[in-house]
Amino acid sequence: MKKVLVFLFLSFGLYSLTIAQQKTNLELTDLFDLEYVTSPSISPDGSKIVYVRNFKDIMTDRDYSNLWIVNADGTQNRPLTQGNQRDFGPVWSPDGGKIAYRSNAQDERVKLFVFYLDTKESVALTNSANAPGAVSWSADGQQLAFTQFVPAPKKSMLSIPSKPQGAEWNEAPIFIDELNYRGDGAGYLPSGNSQIFTIGLSGGTARQRTFDNQNHGSPIWSADGQSLFFSANLHENSELEPANSEIYQLDLASGKITALTSRFGPDSNPSLSPDGKMIAYTGFDDSFQGYQVTHLYVMNTDGTGIKNLTADLDRDAGNPQWEANGQGIYFQYDEFGDTKVGYVALTGKIRTVVEGLGGLDLGRPYNSGTYSLSSNNRIAYTLGGPEHPADLAIWNGGTTTRLTALNDDIFSYRKIGKTEEIWWESSFDGRKVQGWIVTPPDFDPNKKYPFILEIHGGPFAMYGPSFAYEIQAYAAAGYVVVYTNPRGSTGYGQEFGNLIHHDYPNHDYEDLMSGVDAVIEKGYIDTENLFVTGGSGGGVLTAWIVGKTDRFKAAVVAKPVINWTSFVLHADGAAFFGKYWFGAMPWEDIENYWRRSPLSLVGNVTTPTMLLTGEKDFRTPISESEQYYTALKLQGVESAMVRIPNASHGLVNRPSMLMSKSAAILSWFNHYRDQK
Repeated sequence: MKKVLVFLFLSFGLYSLTIAQQKTNLELTDLFDLEYVTSPSISPDGSKIVYVRNFKDIMTDRDYSNLWIVNADGTQNRPLTQGNQRDFGPVWSPDGGKIAYRSNAQDERVKLFVFYLDTKESVALTNSANAPGAVSWSADGQQLAFTQFVPAPKKSMLSIPSKPQGAEWNEAPIFIDELNYRGDGAGYLPSGNSQIFTIGLSGGTARQRTFDNQNHGSPIWSADGQSLFFSANLHENSELEPANSEIYQLDLASGKITALTSRFGPDSNPSLSPDGKMIAYTGFDDSFQGYQVTHLYVMNTDGTGIKNLTADLDRDAGNPQWEANGQGIYFQYDEFGDTKVGYVALTGKIRTVVEGLGGLDLGRPYNSGTYSLSSNNRIAYTLGGPEHPADLAIWNGGTTTRLTALNDDIFSYRKIGKTEEIWWESSFDGRKVQGWIVTPPDFDPNKKYPFILEIHGGPFAMYGPSFAYEIQAYAAAGYVVVYTNPRGSTGYGQEFGNLIHHDYPNHDYEDLMSGVDAVIEKGYIDTENLFVTGGSGGGVLTAWIVGKTDRFKAAVVAKPVINWTSFVLHADGAAFFGKYWFGAMPWEDIENYWRRSPLSLVGNVTTPTMLLTGEKDFRTPISESEQYYTALKLQGVESAMVRIPNASHGLVNRPSMLMSKSAAILSWFNHYRDQK
């Protein structure tokens, strides 16, 4: 009898193990289980890394984050903070004994904290109503500088009689006289500006250092602690020329502000050399093109000796960080769908150091990453890829080590689609276009699959081989998905990006259709079930596509621009779009605005089309979707409109927004896929 029981037990155990190892496709609610790394910050001596571990809570529908710390060899990976809160922005003190960060752990207000590694205690230094911005340490580690919004009284020329005591009148009229009076994700902007503050480790009241009626960028300290360097646009015409920023020096004793740069164009991201004698920064000479490559410059701290170090690199340089010996600068750049860390010597010689940064966008495959440099030239960075969101990795003398695998638990029982790179030639001019195919789990190339073309926004942006929840959700539902970087995308040089300058949308259509044809040629696509979708600039192109062809069975146009005239005069950033994307205002070039508007093609549309937009989207306001929806209905086209309550342009204010977006798109496509 014992032998029978033992046999039954072992058999049951093996059966249970087999069941446990069976993987199933990703489900939409798995979004709440996905985690990812942001803001890696390596200690000055390169021995430890603090990073932000991001997670979600399905019950509160919120994004949270805690700080974790790990040794450079991957040992002792443990939390510094815990709880359903937002801890972010860690920055090591120069001596490696303290970490400044921001958190809403105490009472939902974001405050500036300092964590002491010797006592394992955190101290809140600020207690203001408004959240502090990015933080920098003074060289002696005794002071911190940061930005913070300072409200200002709102002036009004309206003379409104006051209500009688006890009367119940409507709220007073709101007087607006600024060009930029609202912002996507921020709503209607309060009166005031982002100012610079400093505070000591003893806490108390932070001291305000700037008072201009302009927004100030995150400051860094001079080597002697007597001044701060920052980027801002303090020009009188800043409202109409928002991109014309400079690098400034603020003398803390006198309060005097001195401009160190003067060319027309954006100068930002100052980084001080180890000896305190030079500043690295990024920018370009503005020529009002839609896309302009950002270069890396150096200058002396008095503004003299300006030199462009990346003039020979036709890629955007960002996030400059000095080598400890001051002989060169590390920076990051995008190329062919990948984000990399480069190094440029002060002589101008450039080389690539690290590849594979990414994983910071869970929704769609926008490749983005970041890194942190130690004094002994170790690099901590976010490691991305098509198989997982951002994890933590370290580069040390040519060797890369992955230190975390935050999602191995969920991927132990979920299958994801495989990603394959593909290139094709555009039917318009033969230019090579890069894309990626994602196939369903358990893909069989001998079968036929429904197909989705997914188009990125921007339009000056870049997709890459990154894990993307939306793309994987489509693959899990049985679709082959292709996403691509058509002309206008970044990461391929200024000439490729500006192929759509004052000509968007246009021949990016041929780039996309050529990609569809290239995938169909592989033989596993059901050509009776082709679908198309995209958001923002991708929404523009989706609406453009269904106005030019009926080859797609259904389309989802997400947060689009439909009418360029109404968009330019309704979106946030009004000073930018007309000047840079058209070169004229709508009333000066009516024909061009109309020719490039998808609304001009609505009379051709027969494809069942769904509109999807956030109700608080101020970038591509929902009125754009409403125009197109009404036009489609008047044309008798099968159409629907999905409105995401409380959502701004990104549709990621809360996790359920991203999940609902993906579910809505799949619902529309599945409905028409099942129709014969």
